[in-house]
Amino acid sequence: MGTEAEREELERIRRRKARAKQMRLEKEKAIRRQKLIKKLLPVLAVALVIFAVGITAIVHTVSASVQAGKASGVDAGKTQETDAGTAVVTASLQTESDEAAGEEQESDQAQNDSSESEAPEKIQPTVSLKQYSAQETSRTAAPPSEVNSSNVIFLERESNDILAARDCHTVINPASMTKVLTILVAAEHIVDLDDTFTMTAECTDYSYVHDCSNAGFEKNEQVTVRDLFYGTILPSGGEAAVGLATYVAGSHEAFVELMNRKLEILGLSDTAHFTNCVGIYDKDHHCTVYDMAMIMEAALDNELCREVLSAHTYTTSATAEHPEGLLLSNWFLRRIEDQDTGGEVVCGKTGFVDQSGNCSVSYGVDLSGKEYICVTTGAQGSWRCIYDHAALYKKYAKEPG
Repeated sequence: MGTEAEREELERIRRRKARAKQMRLEKEKAIRRQKLIKKLLPVLAVALVIFAVGITAIVHTVSASVQAGKASGVDAGKTQETDAGTAVVTASLQTESDEAAGEEQESDQAQNDSSESEAPEKIQPTVSLKQYSAQETSRTAAPPSEVNSSNVIFLERESNDILAARDCHTVINPASMTKVLTILVAAEHIVDLDDTFTMTAECTDYSYVHDCSNAGFEKNEQVTVRDLFYGTILPSGGEAAVGLATYVAGSHEAFVELMNRKLEILGLSDTAHFTNCVGIYDKDHHCTVYDMAMIMEAALDNELCREVLSAHTYTTSATAEHPEGLLLSNWFLRRIEDQDTGGEVVCGKTGFVDQSGNCSVSYGVDLSGKEYICVTTGAQGSWRCIYDHAALYKKYAKEPG
């Protein structure tokens, strides 16, 4: 049967999986509603045009009849001509309606059959315009002495109070924490997670040339959009991130424009500017740990992002190249769950470049239900980064009651 601790752990995993499944089902239901509405809109528009033309024709007919009554010499045949003209217009509009419906079906079929790297058409963005902020107060203090990361922010979500800070407004390179914004922007522009994308040489070569971590997708492999999300976050896959960006915007460069536009919407563009969706070092690719905390705040408000960022493991869909799928893991979450944090670290994304050391952004909940966001950079080692996060959560965690 196992120990009591093992049974509790299994029960916690079961609840987490059930919660994730429920969130996924609700998301899929919403996607189906959006697709139905998208298909109905052209039909409704045509119907409205027909209705408007019909009303206009009736008005003209009534007006002509009145004038005919007043002028006894008017030929009654004009009314018949008007009715015939109305019938022709209505028939023409019906033909156009049928053609439009056929074009819509052909467009949907072409989108489903396409394996090109162009951005999918007719996707309606659902971009949130909400801005986020947090403030230092009399409660703000220096991080615990055992935390040696160079840049730190630890905030309480309910009050938006910064509880601990160290150079939190200093510009840094966010490394692969960048990918939190990548999936947030993608999630706001995607309606079908089961659509597929064919991995291109540009995607795989970009990851190889820049020595990125990889999910394991291969050139010409057809993967689902859902798999690209998980491949971007759990193993920090460079090829998955570029693939996701290309699927959404048509090119990596166009997607980066969407990322910077999102930074403007979030009110972070004074200190945050990105040049790629992966986190490759570039002197013009930067933000502060405060900025990254606000990006994480926005991601947590997006159901899909929250689901992906909280996954410990995920198996991708079967493909010709990987018949059993690829098993992906978020090693930050799998390692920190064994640390004493005074609660649970639910979401996390790590990063590393030489210029920023080991860094991570995470979201956790203490035993009393209070929620926190933690961002650190400059740790000397991946485990040191985990220890720093654990120490911060433990320091500020509240007990129930």
